[in-house]
Amino acid sequence: MMLKKTTFGQAFLKPVCPHITLSYDVALCIAAMVLMLKIFFTALGFADTLPGTLPHNNGFLKRINTMEQKKNTPRTKHLDAQGKPKFTNRLALESSPYLLQHAHNPVNWYPWGDEAFEKAKQMDRPILLSIGYSTCHWCHVMEEESFEDIEIAAYLNEHYIAVKVDREERPDIDAIYMKAVMALQGSGGWPMTVFLTWDKKPFFGGTYFPARDGDRGASSGFLTILKQINKVYQKDREAVKNAGSQITTILQKTSEKYEDKPLPTKELITKSIETYKKGFDWENGGMIGRNKFPSSLPLELLMRHYQTSRDDQVLDMIHLTLDKMLAGGIHDHVGGGFHRYTTDEIWFTPHFEKMLYDNALLSIAYTQAYQLTGNEQYRQTSQKTLDYLLKEMQSPEGGFYSATDADSLTFSGEREEGYFFTWTVKEIDDLLDEKTSKIVKLYYGIKDKKNQRQILYISGQQDLITQKFAITPFELEIIITNANQALYKKRLSRSLPGLDDKILLSWNSLVISALAKAGFAFNEKKYIDAAIQTQEFIVKNLWYDNKLFHSFKDDKRGHPGFLDDYAFLTAAYIDLYEATFDIEWLLKAIDIDDLITKKFEDKTHGGFFMTPSGQNDLIAREKPGNDGAIPSGNAIAAVNIARLYLYTDEKSYRQRTQKTLKYFSGPLLESPAYMSGILPAIELLDGPVTEIIIITPKGKKHEAKAFLDILRKKFVTGQIIIVTQEGKEFDAVSKVLAQVRGRNAINGMVTAYPCEEKICRLPVTDPEKLIFYK
Repeated sequence: MMLKKTTFGQAFLKPVCPHITLSYDVALCIAAMVLMLKIFFTALGFADTLPGTLPHNNGFLKRINTMEQKKNTPRTKHLDAQGKPKFTNRLALESSPYLLQHAHNPVNWYPWGDEAFEKAKQMDRPILLSIGYSTCHWCHVMEEESFEDIEIAAYLNEHYIAVKVDREERPDIDAIYMKAVMALQGSGGWPMTVFLTWDKKPFFGGTYFPARDGDRGASSGFLTILKQINKVYQKDREAVKNAGSQITTILQKTSEKYEDKPLPTKELITKSIETYKKGFDWENGGMIGRNKFPSSLPLELLMRHYQTSRDDQVLDMIHLTLDKMLAGGIHDHVGGGFHRYTTDEIWFTPHFEKMLYDNALLSIAYTQAYQLTGNEQYRQTSQKTLDYLLKEMQSPEGGFYSATDADSLTFSGEREEGYFFTWTVKEIDDLLDEKTSKIVKLYYGIKDKKNQRQILYISGQQDLITQKFAITPFELEIIITNANQALYKKRLSRSLPGLDDKILLSWNSLVISALAKAGFAFNEKKYIDAAIQTQEFIVKNLWYDNKLFHSFKDDKRGHPGFLDDYAFLTAAYIDLYEATFDIEWLLKAIDIDDLITKKFEDKTHGGFFMTPSGQNDLIAREKPGNDGAIPSGNAIAAVNIARLYLYTDEKSYRQRTQKTLKYFSGPLLESPAYMSGILPAIELLDGPVTEIIIITPKGKKHEAKAFLDILRKKFVTGQIIIVTQEGKEFDAVSKVLAQVRGRNAINGMVTAYPCEEKICRLPVTDPEKLIFYK
């Protein structure tokens, strides 16, 4: 997957070039810093686009042979007469599905670790660092073209130490070297290919590289590039060292304090919205571009802005984007859920991988859009997405797997992207009766192309169908629902896409939030129960010795947790509180935030580091601010402490939020749209904030339902709801939440106390008299 081309980043370069004020100056600054490197490499015979090799050694093979081997077919074309792999490398000892995909390449892969870097130093070799993830289509392409190629593998094994990293298990490694690639190439993506010295300093890099000269139109193929890089490394070592040192210096300055700016205000939100309006695709929804990513437009930000501004243009952006996505090929109409992104601008042709985080975030978006607009389609889309996750992505123990692949095996045994999700006319005709087949083909835009596999999308022909077949819209809905069930059952007879079955804490926390929000909004207990089950899985398997762990696979905890893990879990606990009004969840959120303060917070400059204090296996310590496919850890951490401030009125939370916002004020003021995830923190601090405290008589907390049924249908920005019952629970809650003190259930009736900006209206015992101030 390729990232869109961007400037290296004002925020990133401010510490290096503090005089920079304009984006064009930033581009010139970074160009100047890497120009020497570009000239150096070009002079040696290769262009800006650069990028992996053979059998191996001894000791570790004994360990591999003692491990219980999985019974699935090895992912390699190099098999002996018995169907066993001819090559096995160190990755066979790993648990990451992505690393295991490469365990039988002829390349002598090493996982990230001291062994690889010590070997590179000892043998005086450059390091090839290859970073990807298990459902990355072009990672698979590069594997088949280059890493399965005997000639390329032999050259790599003779001249390099090859290191493979799963970016989803080690996002900290990925973040550092992605910045290096972005600096050198102006764009980045996966597979990512970086050349390092033994001390981990990057001196050149890129993304996907075709295997040989002329492949896919490339002037220099991967094998040529490997030879040229090795030539440079051996003949001009000083230049390589200088290049690595300069890039590393840039990377290491990202944690320094940005130039002081005023504390950001809500004007930045308006500025960001205007940026999105200018780049908005008013025909197809989302942002203008040849590819369409759901994450490119922060729908929650738009909804929050509309809720306070009543800007009809913003509402149009929300509707158009959500409607086009749910109708398009990016949406799995048969099984539920959404694919990663589309390769066109109309949301039609996806890369067919499905990511856990995309579906969690899109469920949240459709849930909130339902609350904002009352559109029933949005509720159905959110629920269908969550039901897909519960049905196909949840482990028996309660955690959620990371992703499914774009590729699957055809009936002839060939690997083909999208085969599992697409249909031929004959397949539909053979499965359904004649009338139903005609309706389904019209509904899903299936053309009369006999043997061509086609993507299902909602064609918008519902009125034509109801007229042509003399049925009602309700009858059409029943027909499509039943047809989808038949299609789904038939689809299961195909070879399933590959499953990335590692369980990541940060992404599972997103699912908890999605389930909790939907559980509250739709009054669906099964979603709240599933959210609680997932957090129980986390506590059992990803919590040990007072710290969190990032991943879980094959009954083993992975790397210690990153900022995202702690921050997203904190958010999930707050969301669970808002779904259940059990104070224990809020106390858990406070406890995890305390750990964030100790492990990640930069108490000198503000903001939060990506890695915990004490981790020392990287050349730099990142402090991420820009959002990617998911909001940054700093964004979520800042929003969390702003939310905790609203609940507890604890001034330290407000001060920490302000310090974080001030740290990022430079890049925020320059380009707020790139950091939209942190903007709600500004809004929560600036207000206005609505508080609704509901007190019930002892033993009658369930009677708050009449009030909650009104509140759950509303999307209100800057609102907190507290529900408690008189007695011991009230006493426990009042110790944490000062708002409930001095309040009671009047005359033994459930009583709501609505307030805005610390100004309260008269309490009400009639739900119909509950006033919304926004």
